[in-house]
Amino acid sequence: MDGHRIGYIRVSSLDQNPDRQLEQVAVDRVFTDKASGKDTHRPELDRLIAFVREGDTVVVHSMDRLARNLDDLRRLVHALTERGVCIEFVKENLTFTGEASPMANLMLSVMGAFAEFERALIGERQREGIALAKKRGAYRGRKKALSSNRIAELRQRVANGEQKAKLARDFGISRETLYQYLKTDA
Repeated sequence: MDGHRIGYIRVSSLDQNPDRQLEQVAVDRVFTDKASGKDTHRPELDRLIAFVREGDTVVVHSMDRLARNLDDLRRLVHALTERGVCIEFVKENLTFTGEASPMANLMLSVMGAFAEFERALIGERQREGIALAKKRGAYRGRKKALSSNRIAELRQRVANGEQKAKLARDFGISRETLYQYLKTDA
C-alpha cells in the first residue's frame, strides 16, 4: 500500500493566504503554520512530524517554507527520510527519499543555501527601503497595537501591581511590546 501525501504550509503572518502554496497539488491532509520563518515554535510542523509514517510523502511548496535555515533544513529532511518518509519540494522540483546519494546531498545543500541567501537578501532590501523611507519622512513604523486609552489602562494596571506577563496576554501583546509602552510617553 502506498503512503499518504501530507502537505505542509507555512505563512509568515496571519493575514497571508496559505491556499496558493499547494494549489492544484494532490494531498490527503494539510498542516498549516502561521509563523515567521525564523520562529522555532511551529506547532503544526511538530504535529506533522508526529503524524507521518513510513511510506508517506511530505509535500512542501518550497524549501524556505519548511526550514528556517540550511542547518534546520538538513536536520528536518534527514529526520524524516531516516523514518522512511519522502519529502517533495514543489517549487524546486526536488524529492528526497533518504537514499544517501552524493547528488541528493549536494542538491539539498545548494538549494537550501540559495533559499537562505534569498531570505537574507529580502531582509537586507527591506531594511534599506525602510532607511530610505525614514530619510524622506515617509516611514512611520508599525501601527500601534494599542490605542492611547488602552495604553493608559495598561499603565494603570501595572501601577496597581498586576503581573506584566498576565497583562501582556490580556492585552494581546508581547512582553517586549508591553515594556516599550511603559518606557515611552505615547
